[in-house]
Amino acid sequence: MKWVQMAAAAVTGVFALHGAPGPTVPSDGPRPVAAHSQTRAVPVASGERDASVSLSATRPFSLLGVTWDDPRARLTGTAEFRTRSAVSGQWSGWSPLDADDGPGDASARRGGTSAVWAGPSDGAEVRIAAGSDPTAVLPAGLRLDLIDPGRDTPVTPAAGSPAQPAGGGTGTLGAGWPAITSRAGWGADESISPAAPQYLPGGKVKAVVVHHTAGSNAYSCAEAPAVVRGIYAYHVQQLGWRDIGYNFLVDKCGTLYEGRKGGVDRPVLGAHAYGFNTETSGIAVLGTYTTTAPGEAVTSAVARLAAWKLGQYGVSPTGTTTLTAGADGTNYFGRAWTLGTRISLPTIHGHRDGYNTQCPGDALYAELTRIRTLAAQAAG
Repeated sequence: MKWVQMAAAAVTGVFALHGAPGPTVPSDGPRPVAAHSQTRAVPVASGERDASVSLSATRPFSLLGVTWDDPRARLTGTAEFRTRSAVSGQWSGWSPLDADDGPGDASARRGGTSAVWAGPSDGAEVRIAAGSDPTAVLPAGLRLDLIDPGRDTPVTPAAGSPAQPAGGGTGTLGAGWPAITSRAGWGADESISPAAPQYLPGGKVKAVVVHHTAGSNAYSCAEAPAVVRGIYAYHVQQLGWRDIGYNFLVDKCGTLYEGRKGGVDRPVLGAHAYGFNTETSGIAVLGTYTTTAPGEAVTSAVARLAAWKLGQYGVSPTGTTTLTAGADGTNYFGRAWTLGTRISLPTIHGHRDGYNTQCPGDALYAELTRIRTLAAQAAG
């Protein structure tokens, strides 16, 4: 398939009104922040259906995940981790690693769980089990990946400004362009993902898919850029993706971040919703929202962003759309389809609607109706 290529201007700091000059960036700011990783094999004895590794002393890290050799393989059992705080020296309790997000980017070199923010740590343990199915086996080449996303936060986001539909969109809905922290603003090291961006083959975003990143909610808002950098490094350097998978990210304080490169006002092809990436844009909320409800700052931010993005293409945030499945699939509710099936979904829907995953968590999924209403209000 020949991808639609569209030029995108390089912008630093926080995006401003389309067509107007962005904020001036002094020569001494923002700078990329390099992430550093360390890995340790998780050994699996012959014939065994569980595995574990314990690291009593590591270099500093704040984010972790478990990866394996075959990017198409899935971990059908469970994976849990705990970490030792570099501040208090105390071990955390055991927490799950989410492994049900499905295949990622086409360029992937490894499969893996979601990346989880643990906070500044210097020790880690992980235990993995194949599950109750007696025929299930653990993926080959299991590895614990620890990421230090760097400590510096390059810039602080500024206020947004209203904007007209942009990036080739022909929509007329009136949501303004919200303040979005650019990749330079959160310190993206562009040298690790040199591939040019790709764009939706039809040139139109038909729906927004809402995710959670399945990490800890214990990060501070000042740490959020580091969380984004950690996910970026994990997707690119550990899993082998061409870039971070999500088009946008939102922290618990409602700050918006540019995800995959190519221009926030362009129909950038992401790697967030297997089978439906070519017609959608993905918004991921940092943290886990299975039982924890997102705050008003989160729901408002997601709604504003979704209203603006859909408004570029004249798509109503309270409507439905028809998407064409790019692969065989089954969703969280047991609905199944085959490649090429045309499926009707809300224009703002959860990841679980198009894939068999718990994402975006029960509590965030329950807020989607309110998010659609808020988005409609923002769209006028």
